[in-house]
Amino acid sequence: MKLRAPKDIGTIPLDPDVFGRSVLGRPLEVWRPSGTCKLLIHAGIHGEEGETTVALSRALRALAEPSPHCAVVLAVNPDGLARGTRGNANGVDLNRNFATRDWSPEPVRHRSTLEATREVELSTGASPGSEPEVAALVKLIEDLKPEAVIALHAPLACIDDAKQGILAAWIAERSGLPLVPDVGYPTPGSFGTWCGERDLGVVTYEFEMAGIDHHVRHHVPVLTELLVGVAPWS
Repeated sequence: MKLRAPKDIGTIPLDPDVFGRSVLGRPLEVWRPSGTCKLLIHAGIHGEEGETTVALSRALRALAEPSPHCAVVLAVNPDGLARGTRGNANGVDLNRNFATRDWSPEPVRHRSTLEATREVELSTGASPGSEPEVAALVKLIEDLKPEAVIALHAPLACIDDAKQGILAAWIAERSGLPLVPDVGYPTPGSFGTWCGERDLGVVTYEFEMAGIDHHVRHHVPVLTELLVGVAPWS
């Protein structure tokens, strides 16, 4: 598959589809593959993890034509990215709002830094799947019917896959990050749990704590290979 010259990667030459709207009305965009969707990669579900959006954008911008098999969502939470908040404009942690059997209405706490205690509270939503960003992503997945999904996060520095599948193992080997069965704490209402309950393959790709330059060097090549079709799927 042909890649663009470095001088051309300042823009995305491919046109996305709008699959929904955020709380504040921003478009939720997906770059669809030219053929059957085997893989969906999404980033930016937490607005404080903007490095995931930048890295995935860099990989997408390298393509001179649509991926033959991979759909891309650069920003599940565009309002949070624009405001610099982990949650969406309603103060909801979107990764705790999915309609899972373990969804909880209790506030979720997260750390402002890795060394801090979990003292920052966010809502999990008025009900499971209450947020427009989550509802739109669910509908998109039902439409695309991918064989697997990769969710980009930061900064836990691991590849998380409960099934320890070959796609996760390939990403771990290529990225140099450890392959783990979970992140070590409960995640009720999470995207990963939602996928697991539907037997949809999901890999959580957690970047390490580092600057954008590091991620461009270490993770953009892996993401580009995923987009062009080098990786195994199942």
